[in-house]
Amino acid sequence: MLRVLVGLGVLAFTVYAVVDCVQTSEERVRGLPKLAWVMIVLLFPPAGGLAWLIAGRPAGPSGSSLPWANRQGGPQDRQSGPKGPDDDPEFLKGL
Repeated sequence: MLRVLVGLGVLAFTVYAVVDCVQTSEERVRGLPKLAWVMIVLLFPPAGGLAWLIAGRPAGPSGSSLPWANRQGGPQDRQSGPKGPDDDPEFLKGL
């Protein structure tokens, strides 16, 4: 049963990497041509998918190509200012 789950996980990751690679525009792909990346991902699962995510995928706004590293979060990334009407001094003046 564990072998089946691992196999399904590798298959799902490979499908994700292939779809992500195919949907990325040719100009944004790093390192190799897009067709070469697709072949690497298909021929060397899951190492090819990892290579695509780390070396081939376009870099996001944070400079990282990893999808989970591009998320905004943390207090230093949030805009400062009121969160709701009760925190806004301008709104409270009008009451």
